[in-house]
Amino acid sequence: MTLRVQILKDKFSQSLGLPFKELLPESVIRLAISELKIKYKKRLFDPFITLWAFLSQVLDADKTCHNVVSKIIAHLAEAEVEVPSTDTSAYCQARARLPEKLLEKLFTSSAQSLEEKVTTEYLWCGRNVKVIDGSTVSMPDTQENQKEYPQPSSQKPGCGFPIAKIGVIFSLVTGAAVALCIDVLNTHDIKLARKLYSFLKPNDVLLGERREQGRQGVQGEL
Repeated sequence: MTLRVQILKDKFSQSLGLPFKELLPESVIRLAISELKIKYKKRLFDPFITLWAFLSQVLDADKTCHNVVSKIIAHLAEAEVEVPSTDTSAYCQARARLPEKLLEKLFTSSAQSLEEKVTTEYLWCGRNVKVIDGSTVSMPDTQENQKEYPQPSSQKPGCGFPIAKIGVIFSLVTGAAVALCIDVLNTHDIKLARKLYSFLKPNDVLLGERREQGRQGVQGEL
């Protein structure tokens, strides 16, 4: 992690209230909700408050629901709005209600917004360089998750967690992720990379790492 990224991460985690309100304005979220025709009830933990809180929770060193609810209370108190109790159940239920398609829409629109601000002086030989990489993520041990993303076969049933392999394309200029795909753990890296090719544009340069065994990673241009 670069020093600049760490500084920004620390700034957000140490902030009172919900700092993502400034980075992801309500107007942007409202537009996405409208385009996706998502209906929601007007309540204290609406999609806006819940999403800002969820993003803060992900970045915070203290990822407990109690901590994020305290940030919500600070945010609402500053806005002179009736604050909820410190009980976390309402927030957890609201977070579970966030539609996955809304998160995907905001992921895409945020990356596009940053890309639109890139000028030619930041391009490499007039080309936009994209970086491809992969990783794995674990998730709660539920029947649904185990069915979709089985744990490693080397682990005995009940002794492991579902694990998925993810592939991501980043913009070298903005640092933002512009594409993401998820598959089962034993998916080959090349297969995962091919799923991301459709997100590349003409004249993009795709950069990937070299394998430890000497095999070449995905590198090239369109």
